[in-house]
Amino acid sequence: MSRINHMAEAPLPFFDAGDETPVIASPKGAAPTPSYLKDHRARLRERFMAGGASPMPDYELLELVLFRAIPRQDVKPLARRLIETFGDFGRVLTANPSKLKEVKGVGDAVVIELKVVEAAAGRLARAKVIQRHVISSWDAVLDYCHTVMAHRETEQFRVLFLDRKNVVIADEEQAKGTVDHVPVYPREVVKRALELNASALILVHNHPSGDPTPSEADIAITRQIEDAATVLGLTLHDHLIIGKSTELSFRAEGLI
Repeated sequence: MSRINHMAEAPLPFFDAGDETPVIASPKGAAPTPSYLKDHRARLRERFMAGGASPMPDYELLELVLFRAIPRQDVKPLARRLIETFGDFGRVLTANPSKLKEVKGVGDAVVIELKVVEAAAGRLARAKVIQRHVISSWDAVLDYCHTVMAHRETEQFRVLFLDRKNVVIADEEQAKGTVDHVPVYPREVVKRALELNASALILVHNHPSGDPTPSEADIAITRQIEDAATVLGLTLHDHLIIGKSTELSFRAEGLI
């Protein structure tokens, strides 16, 4: 019978009327986009192409994403509202659609654009990990985990499955939880490893608070999964806890 545990942190219709401009062609006779908006957008795009995203503040990068969703309005106020509401660019992209729509000016068109960018970022990062040797691509593994997990509002538990050569053969989300815990079934984790003919595992979960310090429950469930894996000849390489800007490795901390 499976044992369920909770990994936990220590306590600590479209746009509103008048807010959305259709993405499709404007109605006959609609006012053209003001020249100052065209100039601003052109300058922002030129800066992006010339210098990349690094020197741009989050709200400007967000403006570039919003241009497609709202083609004929000034999106800077909306970009600033989104950053103020969720904290940073990453948290805007990963925010729950229902939470996004609580921000004035956000409707389906904006949500879709944000979620497309989120999906693209995750897929690009994942491509650098799957079918790659985990030791030689460790930085890519960390980048991927941060991309898909660091800004989530709730806990998520993932497993990277490796073959005998330590090549990542699968990456799967095993469970979702709340803001401070996620249910984990040790038996299901090792069962899935056997189904994939994996030889080793890397456990990954996030702490929405941003602090990757493991709780007692995190440590306990890791030991249970390691014990179950060892009995079946599987190796638990590591358990990573992803915080907002850093991560904690159980192996590096001597917890495995």
